[in-house]
Amino acid sequence: MTETVIGSAKREHIIGFNKPFTMIGERINPTGRKLLAEEMKNGDFSRVEADAIAQIEAGAHMLDINAGIPLADEPALLAQAIELVQSLSDIPICIDSSIVEALDRGLQVYKGRALLNSVTGETDRLEQVLPLVKKYDAAVVAISNDETGISEDPDVRFAVAKKIVEHAADYGIKPRDIVIDPLVMPIGAIGQAGRQVFDIVGRIQRELKCNTTCGASNVSFGLPNRGGINSAFLTMAIAHGLTSAITNPVHKEVMDAVMGADVLMGHDQDCLRWIEKYREAPTTGEGVGRGRRVSKRRRPPK
Repeated sequence: MTETVIGSAKREHIIGFNKPFTMIGERINPTGRKLLAEEMKNGDFSRVEADAIAQIEAGAHMLDINAGIPLADEPALLAQAIELVQSLSDIPICIDSSIVEALDRGLQVYKGRALLNSVTGETDRLEQVLPLVKKYDAAVVAISNDETGISEDPDVRFAVAKKIVEHAADYGIKPRDIVIDPLVMPIGAIGQAGRQVFDIVGRIQRELKCNTTCGASNVSFGLPNRGGINSAFLTMAIAHGLTSAITNPVHKEVMDAVMGADVLMGHDQDCLRWIEKYREAPTTGEGVGRGRRVSKRRRPPK
């Protein structure tokens, strides 16, 4: 079974077909977060620190770090954010940027084996990013779109994923080090968006032998009660073979869904992780554990 090994200087994490689902925290990303973007641009990383700690405490296995801020020095900001997070925790990191120079800078400062996010199917992008993956012995997220854009046809998106895997082989990069993102579209705009992902994920696992990930929160964009949709999507996607996702671990319903799916998929041996997280503390009091009635109600008078 395919296993993608990611690590920090002190901790190893495995994304795998028969492993517990990998939660990659999405919060350290200034896209759509004006306050975070402004703070990072001005050298204030206090919110990055707070978001990192909150996601780790919520149960994230990895953290995605993005510093894509218009008119800012993204390579420098990304490197600074990575160094800060690695000073706080030994949690592995997913280095996220659309700028090759930023990916390179992030890899230079990262201590461990990173997951690089991302490469797409455009030939130019493949020839820029894959050498970095090989040079730094990283794993890489491969997004299923190319020069033609994002297709609504699952077969086309699978073909792009296959192209990336085959191109990566030319650089000596094995399928186990490619984590494919089949692209999650908003279900409110594309009614078959969920089914498309479920179909592609199954094929990727069977035919390409690669692990998978996605930006899970995209599926609920524009809808109310987004956490409910995200939770249902993740549970179903895990059943179809999805092995990781970039999402928000701070949302309790999402974590509940993922951990419940691990139980039902047989990826939580003897339900130990579930029990450890959700078991209620034993109550204490007179008579507890000796079979005596705790209630103080009296019998009604005759």
